[in-house]
Amino acid sequence: MRFVTLALALVLPLTAAAQDIDKINGSISVNAGEHAGNVHSVNGAVNINDGAIVQDASTVNGAVRVGAKVQANSLHTVNGAIEIGQSSQVRGDVSNTNGGISLNAGAQVNGSLANVNGSIRLDHAHLSGGIETTSGDITIGEGSQVDGSILVHEQHGWNMSSRPPRVVIGPHAIVHGTLEFQREVVLQVSDSAQIGQVKGATPMRFSGSQPLE
Repeated sequence: MRFVTLALALVLPLTAAAQDIDKINGSISVNAGEHAGNVHSVNGAVNINDGAIVQDASTVNGAVRVGAKVQANSLHTVNGAIEIGQSSQVRGDVSNTNGGISLNAGAQVNGSLANVNGSIRLDHAHLSGGIETTSGDITIGEGSQVDGSILVHEQHGWNMSSRPPRVVIGPHAIVHGTLEFQREVVLQVSDSAQIGQVKGATPMRFSGSQPLE
């Protein structure tokens, strides 16, 4: 009986700490090292601080900011940026509609990255899935790895950008999958990078840490 009581005492605090958090017209912060369930806001940012563990984090009209060494199942937002801190891990997908997505050093996303507008950037990070965008620039920074493909969709509708997206594959970066472009892009690939098949664009090779503007 003493063992059962002790076991319940250890389990219950973790269960209580993993409750869902919902808020309208305000930001949400999950404190460093805390556990939470699904975290959702409308008209407010979601901040997941260092070492926290959450299920799904999402918002409408706000950013999702993830600190260092965070664990999450997925990250989503509409009209806001997503930033994933150093050595954090997302088990599923990361997506937004209008806003950038950035992965800092050591970050790992096991799913895919997707947006419509906004830059996508990896800095010494690892993506197990692929990348999809329509109008966003893509930078696969030095030492980063993408196991899936990169797809830039054709534009539809009246509100179309005339500027071609810029896609940069940096030094010692790896993209295992196909790079497919359904619209005009500027594709710049480091001479030390490794890429898969390219469809719809002609790579321009560069040397050094970054291409010339």
